[in-house]
Amino acid sequence: MSYKVGIPQSLFFYDYYPLWKEFFNELGAEVVVSSKTNKSILNSGVSSCVDEACLPVKVYHGHVNELKDKVDYIFIPKLISIHKREYGCPKYLGLPEMIKHSIYDLPICIDVKVDLKKSNFKMVSTVVEAGKYISPNLIKIKKAYNIAYSHYQNYKKLINKGVIPIEAIKIYNSATKAITTTNNKELKLMLVGHPYNLYDEYTNMSLIKKLWSKGINIITPEMIDKDKSNYYSSTISKRMFWSFGRRIIGSSFYSIHEKNIDGIIYISAFGCGIDSILIDIVQREARKSGIPFTLLTIDEHTGEAGINTRIEAFVDMIKRRKINENYISTHG
Repeated sequence: MSYKVGIPQSLFFYDYYPLWKEFFNELGAEVVVSSKTNKSILNSGVSSCVDEACLPVKVYHGHVNELKDKVDYIFIPKLISIHKREYGCPKYLGLPEMIKHSIYDLPICIDVKVDLKKSNFKMVSTVVEAGKYISPNLIKIKKAYNIAYSHYQNYKKLINKGVIPIEAIKIYNSATKAITTTNNKELKLMLVGHPYNLYDEYTNMSLIKKLWSKGINIITPEMIDKDKSNYYSSTISKRMFWSFGRRIIGSSFYSIHEKNIDGIIYISAFGCGIDSILIDIVQREARKSGIPFTLLTIDEHTGEAGINTRIEAFVDMIKRRKINENYISTHG
């Protein structure tokens, strides 16, 4: 019997989908991915989740709702730490419990704990625990993970070559050819934020496609070399103990100091506690170097017209500034 494992297309999907998809496939399971975020998924998530949660968590609830009647298992890991002495977003820590207490009639949840804050060897026990839901064979489980990790490394290489994750996933699924952002377009902007805000085309109103249509080259934190990002994140006065925060700080600082961008657009979900700190740090550094910066805050009530107006104004300002740099402010 082939089990069906559901993977919600939200939150850490954009970071780790190829890894876990290949892992479960190698064990003989069929992986079912929820649809791209749409109005129905968003409304379902909003009605299932507590009001105080941020937009990405509400969206995740909607994706689980869509999957729950189609699969035998839903993969919802408890992502505590992916690096030594660092932690993930607080919402990741309690996500399995939130889902279980908010959505009824769930299939079995593969809610394994990923906690590498003390040692990377902890990943072995996590992999074995997840694999046992599908197969009792330990050798098969470890072999499946090794194969999956190899595929995951290829996925990361695509991103390092200038392919944004949503396009890299399409390539991984053999759905399209590569669309890279390393070209000779007139302007180069850095989109900063958590992956689920940058790459969910419904919640951010297809921001990347809008910028591409304006002839703008896009860089995101995932494209910046890991060593360079880590170096620049270490230049702040205190260690950044959020893994995604470290990546955002490091990649932003690298792009600012290398002066290879014309501006920064930070996309944040309303009410994000981590972003309230990160936004200020990135904005201060951008201001020091004269790099234009703007913030787009999204929630379930955000209208596309407002986003379009902000983007058009920001892009127009940068274009005018490139013509006459001395007379136009970088921060309104």
